[in-house]
Amino acid sequence: MWRTVLIYGAVLALGALGLQWLEYRMFVHAHPAGFYLGLLALASMLLGAWVFHRLQHRPATPTFEINHAALASLGLSEREMQVLELLAAGKSNKEIAQQLSVSPNTVKTHVGNVFGKLGARRRTEAISRARELGILR
Repeated sequence: MWRTVLIYGAVLALGALGLQWLEYRMFVHAHPAGFYLGLLALASMLLGAWVFHRLQHRPATPTFEINHAALASLGLSEREMQVLELLAAGKSNKEIAQQLSVSPNTVKTHVGNVFGKLGARRRTEAISRARELGILR
């Protein structure tokens, strides 16, 4: 920690000394605005590159694991879980029926069962409840 502080302090001190030296140079006296704007642009570019590098090397997010205890206590079947996942993906009953190769009436039955087991009245409420319980990503 102290080493990092000392390194940054030394770099800033060298930068200040360098600017003091350059202040007396003819270029600075002739074009002060352009010089300082150029330094500001260079500093912004370096800061942006550093932030980009830090964001690219973030640690991976932990994997999602289903709460099997909550799933067992609700009594959701495998097919009802598939329907719930497709509901969370924003699919309509007709699209779910096509993807699962069942009739739309069967999907309505599964959706009703999911609502009942989760104590929900709407799709968004069921999805929110499932995420709270840890059975849906």
